Amino acid sequence: MNLPERFTERMLDYFKRTNTSEEDVKAFFESFDKKALKGIRLNRLKVAPFQDKDILATLGEENINPVSWCESGYYTNMEASGKDPYYHAGVYYPQEPSAMLPGQVVGAKPGDFVLDLCAAPGGKSCRVAEDLKGEGMLVANEINEDRAKALLRNIERMGISNCVILNETPENIADKLPCFFDKVLVDAPCSGEGMFRRDFQAISSWSKFGPDSCIPIQETILEAAYVVLKPGGELVYSTCTFCEGENEEGIVRFLERHPNMSVLSCESFISGVTHLDNTSSLPGAMRIWPHKSEGDGHFCVKLKKGEMLEGENEFVAPGRNWRKRNDNYSFNKSKELLSDFYRSILNDEAYKRINKKAEDHIVLHKDKIHILPVPEEYFNGLKVVKLGLFPGEIKMTTVERLFTPSHSLILTVNGSDLKESVLINLQRDDERVIRYLKGETICVSREDFPKLVKKGYVVVAIDGFTLGCGKLAPDGSVKNLYPKAWRLIG
Repeated sequence: MNLPERFTERMLDYFKRTNTSEEDVKAFFESFDKKALKGIRLNRLKVAPFQDKDILATLGEENINPVSWCESGYYTNMEASGKDPYYHAGVYYPQEPSAMLPGQVVGAKPGDFVLDLCAAPGGKSCRVAEDLKGEGMLVANEINEDRAKALLRNIERMGISNCVILNETPENIADKLPCFFDKVLVDAPCSGEGMFRRDFQAISSWSKFGPDSCIPIQETILEAAYVVLKPGGELVYSTCTFCEGENEEGIVRFLERHPNMSVLSCESFISGVTHLDNTSSLPGAMRIWPHKSEGDGHFCVKLKKGEMLEGENEFVAPGRNWRKRNDNYSFNKSKELLSDFYRSILNDEAYKRINKKAEDHIVLHKDKIHILPVPEEYFNGLKVVKLGLFPGEIKMTTVERLFTPSHSLILTVNGSDLKESVLINLQRDDERVIRYLKGETICVSREDFPKLVKKGYVVVAIDGFTLGCGKLAPDGSVKNLYPKAWRLIG
């Protein structure tokens, strides 16, 4: 590969200063001529670890090759395809192996409030949400409006129920939510040197922009991340570049500006990467070198915030907006209709668990229902793309109000949570799966599904993983409700 001369010279200087052996230098540059690795991460909201082997075998993976720095990550030979039914069901997320590192380092726990400041297309956000297990809240932000739409689709496809998506600047978020988050992830926009062998356009982009244009942006984002982080909270910063100015040097400058921040070593629970020692300018940080690890170039460091410094602002909860009173007929009727729908499709155990959360956190926007872990007023003044889970909306007829479920609601429910009377569980090789994903009407036999309701809403699943819903007619035909924008073409 013809690498930019400036990049080559800078890396040679780096290797000289760090006393890197000639053998390692040669191996580094030769790595750019090797084939880029592919990976997938299985969705822990849907797939238990004991299922991994069977899922991978179904996907055609004969050899199980786990990514050492990601509990649910595997190397793969398959080409990621939006036509795969398991992809549509959110069973897995295609992700470059090195990109799996930051989500693992974040180490989110159920109940945490986590912010992903540069979230699109959503791979790292989805991993964080999986670790939250539906408890706490993920706020995934993307400043680019078009990329925010891609983020929305991935969040919904993976069945995530406790995510707010913002289309905002980091500065605006910092202004509204100071000292609010337990954990913050900054996968910063960077010069992309680690992507050279994966994306040839990355080289031309580097030649046009390069590290110098990225460093000021990274510093601005880091300052916002500091402001929104609680005392005692943790900040993970990562890039897919080799440049010290964007990595170690950038974090050293950040630490000098914020003496109450310190580096946390991850060596005890992250393997397969290069952990920087005391000979480095930033001990405790991590690098993935393509000639040493099975992945593309990556940098990652975890920081902890100490006590607040004098003059820093705390989060002050805004006053509630009582226009949406709980004694309002529309609110209570909407709440009742949502509960009735849950009762109609969920088994008793799942109904108690899921409906309780909905009752505690319901928000009504005209005819649209949202489930949000915090008061919606927290996000006043911010551009919201997704306000938590959107279960559906209330439709008015001449005689009554009806609840219409959303596609995203169905994807948050596992097949094991559903009553047999509403579940059409198809095998992966059933031709009706592809027909359903194309938006076509499918038919079911009462002999195959004897417990199905005679008519009404039903859920279509593949091997127990929900795909979407439809409306069953007495003759066994299922009106397809798969979203038009998601349907397969051809």
